[in-house]
Amino acid sequence: MRIVINIVLLLATVGLAYLLYSSIQEPILFKKERTRREDAVTARLVQIRTAQEAYRDITGRYAPNFDTLKEVLSTGKFKIVSVIGDPDDPNFTGKITYDTIFRPALDSIKALGIDLDGIRYIPFSDKKDMFEMQADTLTYQGTLVQVVECKAQRTTFMGKFDASYAKYDKAYDPMSYLKFGNMTQPNLSGNWESK
Repeated sequence: MRIVINIVLLLATVGLAYLLYSSIQEPILFKKERTRREDAVTARLVQIRTAQEAYRDITGRYAPNFDTLKEVLSTGKFKIVSVIGDPDDPNFTGKITYDTIFRPALDSIKALGIDLDGIRYIPFSDKKDMFEMQADTLTYQGTLVQVVECKAQRTTFMGKFDASYAKYDKAYDPMSYLKFGNMTQPNLSGNWESK
């Protein structure tokens, strides 16, 4: 009988040790996975922002959707103006000339490692979910300006890490967004950059 009691106590001790270990490991694993996933989404948002800036350099506005963004960056060209002479130098006596050349935007996009086909998909969503993107113009402080916003809700890329994980991090809100831009003011900052 004593052996049975010792075995039961040993099993109870092992079970309690495992529960203690897993209760310590769960928040550590959550934080590590959250960081990994948010970093991947942030990297994709940075690529989208870079692509939007290239699009704006070509067209003068932002792309309202990914199809338009891909089309223009695949076929569009950057205008590069070279100035020969120094128009700001009062001692310059020669003639100032301007030389304009056009370079394919796709070359620059490829050099930056941006995949125009896959850029629209949120990482960890198995290409089922796309970033929400919108662009428009608005009057801001008396001036007509271009605005853009691109975002992904945490629930789409955090997977099984739902609201119950907020107990490990009070700032974690699975319904919040990682995003850059703003539809109410001209701003291309990402909300991850203000941390």
